Amino acid sequence: MTTITPSPLSAKIFDQIAAAVTEGLTSDPKWLPSWLFYDAAGSRLFDQITDLPEYYVTRTERGILAEQAEEIIAQAARGPALRLVELGAGSADKTRLLLAAAVDRQDTVFYEPVDVSATALVEAQNRIEREIPGVLVCPRVMDYTKGLELDPCLPGEHRLVLYIGSSIGNFEPKEAKRLLENVRAALDPGDCLLLGIDLVKGEQTLLDAYDDAAGVTAAFNRNVLTRLNKELDADFDLNAFQHCAWWNPAESRMEMHLQSRVEQTVWLAALDQRVNFDAGETIHTENSYKYRPGQAEALLAESGFHPETTWTDERGWFAVCIGRAR
Repeated sequence: MTTITPSPLSAKIFDQIAAAVTEGLTSDPKWLPSWLFYDAAGSRLFDQITDLPEYYVTRTERGILAEQAEEIIAQAARGPALRLVELGAGSADKTRLLLAAAVDRQDTVFYEPVDVSATALVEAQNRIEREIPGVLVCPRVMDYTKGLELDPCLPGEHRLVLYIGSSIGNFEPKEAKRLLENVRAALDPGDCLLLGIDLVKGEQTLLDAYDDAAGVTAAFNRNVLTRLNKELDADFDLNAFQHCAWWNPAESRMEMHLQSRVEQTVWLAALDQRVNFDAGETIHTENSYKYRPGQAEALLAESGFHPETTWTDERGWFAVCIGRAR
């Protein structure tokens, strides 16, 4: 077992945040990267979102994994042992279904959760090792979007990389392809990638999922400003920005924005920078691309994987695809 300890905001992380915020808030239109959502408070808010009645994504994918976990593990293994890696693991809630199936098959399983949040990894490690004996958790604090570095497998062991939760939808199509190509470069032929993707569906269903009645998603979106106030000594007035979510059919994506209610100026002391906002101007904080049938399989094929099986729910709202590294 490898134990990690959360550390204070490091100089490297500060520089990464400062560079992204400077670039995003001096661009036209303004934007912020969606990874800024996931500080400790943002991660807690997202966990609340996954339980909302409007947010179908998590429970739909969980239903697919609950039904197909044994088949997924058997198909990925093709040998005596399988090691699981998860990108952007967070709390690893749905992953427990696959880990339990893997333990049933081979008694002991190495699980390597990868995340930029040490806090999330500590919580996931403690929970999984308590609830599923036989899982050896080897957490990795790493930004997998910059490249994936993995230790060699044991003899006869294959890897199954999990990229679930429709996280791939947060990336522009070219960026998504580049990310999966980097994952492929870290794997051996015969290793597998399990990709969870959200599918196109009715517009109102999508709008409700990203702008819930309880306002949790709005709080999650505005929390990025709270984070900048704390970590960059900024003076964003959260009440001066409203959460907006809309469907962009031309790009096949949901978008989240923070819209300035008034003309205003924000001071970011740590950056020695003032940012002016017009009334109605927005900060684009997230894209969530929705795929059409066949697009995920094509993406896997273009990225160095042979798509093998796709599982969907009965409504065709979500898909889980497995591809094998060529």
